[in-house]
Amino acid sequence: MKFKISASVETIKPYEAGKPLKELEREYNITNAVKLASNENPLGFSPRVVEAVNETLSSMNRYPEPVAHELCRLLAKKYQVGVDNIVLGNGSDDIIALLAHGFLNPGDEAIMPLPSFLMYEISVKTAKGVPVMVPLRDYATPLDEIAKRVGPRTKMVFVTNPFNPTGATITRDEFISFSEKIPQDVIIVADEAYIEFVRDKLVFNSLDDPLKDPRVVTLRTFSKAYGLAGFRIGYGIMHKEVAQILNRIRQPFNVNTLAQVAAEAALQDEQFLNKSIQATHGGIDYLRSELTKMGLNSLPTQSNFLMVDLKTDATRVFTAMLGQGVIVRSLKSYGFDTFLRVNTGTRKENQIFIKALKQVLKKV
Repeated sequence: MKFKISASVETIKPYEAGKPLKELEREYNITNAVKLASNENPLGFSPRVVEAVNETLSSMNRYPEPVAHELCRLLAKKYQVGVDNIVLGNGSDDIIALLAHGFLNPGDEAIMPLPSFLMYEISVKTAKGVPVMVPLRDYATPLDEIAKRVGPRTKMVFVTNPFNPTGATITRDEFISFSEKIPQDVIIVADEAYIEFVRDKLVFNSLDDPLKDPRVVTLRTFSKAYGLAGFRIGYGIMHKEVAQILNRIRQPFNVNTLAQVAAEAALQDEQFLNKSIQATHGGIDYLRSELTKMGLNSLPTQSNFLMVDLKTDATRVFTAMLGQGVIVRSLKSYGFDTFLRVNTGTRKENQIFIKALKQVLKKV
């Protein structure tokens, strides 16, 4: 082709999703594969979701509600904010893109850790902005260095808490100190996709005191703790003037009907949410204990996943694990050549992972 594409788009590295279970089973001619690569909820979702979706199927010939009034009402009640402070998205990455397109002019800068969620960079570049990458320090977000990199073209900074893939966190005191160094006209995007799993009470949670700082845009998702990854729904809570801009440019039906009712049902089942969180904590504790027994170091985590240092080429181990029917995540593309990321599964899945890892490490 002789078509000319955007120079900013030409530099984008495509997002690589985790290998799907069906693809692995087909490729290796196996059954009952275990996927621990995409930080999904192994318990699935609340039974209430099934009921809500089934009741809604007969009306799927109709367009979705463009605003999802009931879901916004429930979120507003939960976090004590106004419905005009809420923006829904087809996953929280949809809202990341809206922020970039709503507030970045060509050449404007958005600062982010390196590595971090690839959709930050992709969204900024497609909005003709310039991503400014600040390398991690000791596997954690270098807040002081990010603050130092703020310049006259900076319009946005991204912080992820807990951080993916390392599991590191930002304390409340650290975030407040950081925010005091950021100019008043710079948006601070607090991506809290894994916040429900946090056990440490010192970790910053932007919705403990929502909207206190009008620069802070909170991103949350139903994909992780609520188990709705396949429904694709996330949300942002922000100053109403920011929300108005995003709602002005978002697609009118960006969240489908089934996702809306699934999120409503999930949000109202606190018992299932708590069950999922407790299962996650138990799974993480089990994995860390077993990895320690194997002489492997795993980084501290406040999420539903952990990073483990294999002290060898992690990609070779990742590939060999596929042959065992276990999907994990090699972090070579993140610059961590000897690390795997694994999310906690069911008790049985966790045991299968540990057994497979022991077998593979004997051979590589």
